[in-house]
Amino acid sequence: VPSAPRFSAAGMSVVEHVREMASAGLHSNVRLLSGLLLTMSGNNPELFSPSQKYQLLVYHADSLFHDKEYRNAVSKYTMALQQKKALSKTSKVRPSTGNAASTPQSQCLPSEIEVKYKMAECYTMLKQDKDAIAILDGIPSRQRTPKINMMLANLYKKAGQERSSVTSYKEVLRQCPLALDAILGLLSLSVKGAEVASMTINVIQSIPNLDWLSVWIKAYAFVHTGDNTRAINTICSLEKKSLLRDNVDLLGSLADLYFRAGDNKNSILKFEQAQMLDPYLIKGMDVYGYLLAREGRLEDVENLGCRLFNISDQHAEPWVVSGCHSFYSKRYSRALYLGAKAIQLNSNSVQALLLKGAALRNMGRVQEAIIHFREAIRLAPCRLDCYEGLIECYLASNSIREAMVMANNVYKTLGANAQTLTLLATVCLEDPVTQEKAKTLLDKALTQRPDYIKAVVKKAELLSREQKYEDGIALLRNALANQSDCVLHRILGDFLVAVNEYQEAMDQYSIALSLDPNDQKSLEGMQKMEKEESPTDATQEEDVDDMEGSGEEGDLEGSDSEAAQWADQEQWFGMQ
Repeated sequence: VPSAPRFSAAGMSVVEHVREMASAGLHSNVRLLSGLLLTMSGNNPELFSPSQKYQLLVYHADSLFHDKEYRNAVSKYTMALQQKKALSKTSKVRPSTGNAASTPQSQCLPSEIEVKYKMAECYTMLKQDKDAIAILDGIPSRQRTPKINMMLANLYKKAGQERSSVTSYKEVLRQCPLALDAILGLLSLSVKGAEVASMTINVIQSIPNLDWLSVWIKAYAFVHTGDNTRAINTICSLEKKSLLRDNVDLLGSLADLYFRAGDNKNSILKFEQAQMLDPYLIKGMDVYGYLLAREGRLEDVENLGCRLFNISDQHAEPWVVSGCHSFYSKRYSRALYLGAKAIQLNSNSVQALLLKGAALRNMGRVQEAIIHFREAIRLAPCRLDCYEGLIECYLASNSIREAMVMANNVYKTLGANAQTLTLLATVCLEDPVTQEKAKTLLDKALTQRPDYIKAVVKKAELLSREQKYEDGIALLRNALANQSDCVLHRILGDFLVAVNEYQEAMDQYSIALSLDPNDQKSLEGMQKMEKEESPTDATQEEDVDDMEGSGEEGDLEGSDSEAAQWADQEQWFGMQ
C-alpha cells in the first residue's frame, strides 16, 4: 500500500497555514483546523513529520488557552513537550545533512521555553501554584526570560520562599532595570531601598527626566516599612512635581496611606480625586467602598458597586464593595458569600479577607474568622486594621491574654503612634487590672493626635465608666471642632442626656442620624428621649417599635437564609 503523501505542496504546507492563522490571532479557526489535523495524524502517523506534530499540538493548545480551557491546554502542551523530546532524540540520531532547507523549519518551531511558560500560566489559573513553580524551576537559569523570572518571583513570594523570590526579582531588574513592579516586590520583601536604588542608578543617570525614580523608590521603601508619615510626605513631594501631577497610581497610594494612618477624611478625598481622573479605576476601590460604608453612605456604596461591576466582574473589588454594603446593612451571610467570591477571584485581596473575617465573627464563627485575619496579616503586615480584626476576635472569645500579646507585638513592631497606642488601650480596657494603663495610653494617643476618632471614642468610654460626663463632653466637643462624625455626635448625645441637657442631646442625635441614617444607637437614644417626654404615648409607641423591629429582623433573617442557600451551592466557603 503506498504511503499517504505528506501535507505540503509547492506552496505553503497546511501546518504553515495554521501558523499564519495563529500569528494573525484567528484562534477559533486554529482550534478547529488543528483539531481535525491532529485526528488525521492519529489515524495515519506518517501524515506529518515529528516537528509538524509538535507545532500542531502547540497551536492547538494555544487556542485552548485563549478559550480559557486551561486544564485541556495543559494536557496538549504536555503532549507537545513529549513530541519535542522525541524530536530532539531523532535529530541527535540523524544529524542534519547541512542543507539549508532544514534551517527555516527549526527556526519557526514554537519555543519550548514559551510552551513551559504558557503551562505555568495555566497552572496559576487553576490555582496549582506548586505545579507552576515546578515547571518554571525546570528551565535552566540562563534560559529564563524576564517574564519567567517575574512569574517565578511572584510565585515564590506567595509560597513564602522569600530568598528565592528576592533572587528572581533581582534577575528581572538586572535584565530590565525599569521594572517598577519588581522593585515593589523587592521592597515588600524587606530589601533596603538603597540597595534597590543602586540597581537602577545607571539608567536614572543616563536617561533625562527620570530623576524622580530614586524618590519614588524611597517613598515605597517607607510604605513597606510601615512609616506612613514619611511615605505620605515623600509621595506628596513627588505629586507636586509638575511632570507627575495628577498621576492616578500616586493618588491611589496616597489614599491608601491616609487610610492606613487612620486619616479617613483625606483618604476619601484622594480616592475621589483619583476616580475623577480615571473613571475606570478599580484598584483601591474596595478600600474606598469600605470607608464610605463605615460612614453610613450606603447609597454611595451601592452606586460604586454597580459602577465597578460594569467595569469588570473578574476583579475582587466590586464583590468586596457589594459585600461592604451587605455587611453594614447587617446581612452577614450575604457579606460572607460576596467576600468568599472575591477571595476566589484574588486570594491576595486583603480587603476581601477582612470582609469575610468580619462577617464570620459577627455570625459567631470566631475560629474561622481568626484564620482569615491571620492570612490578612501575612499578606499585609503593616496594616493595622488586620490586627484590629484579629484582636476583636480574641476579645469576642474572651481570650484577653492572646489579645494583649498581639496588641503588644503590634505596638513594638509598628511603633508607638496614636493607632497602636489606642489598640493596646482597647485591650487594656477589657481587664479591670489595666484600667489605669489604658488611661495613660489613650492620653498619649490624644496628645499625638487630638482628632483621632478611635482614641476619642475609647477615652469617652473610660470617662463614661467613671461617670465623668462633663470631662467627656469637653473631650467630644474638642474632637468635633474640626470634624463631623456620627459616632462622636451620638456619644455626645448620650453624655448630654446623663447631665439632663435633653434639647442639645436631641440635636446631637439628629446630627448623627443625618450623617448615618442607619445608626441604630442614635435612633434608640432619640426614641428613648421621646418616650420620656410623652409618657402617655409610650405604650402605643412601644407596640409600634416592637412590630417594626420584628419586621426588620424578619427581613434580615429571610435575606440571610436565602443568601445562605445560594451561597452553600457554591464551593467558596473556607480558604482555598
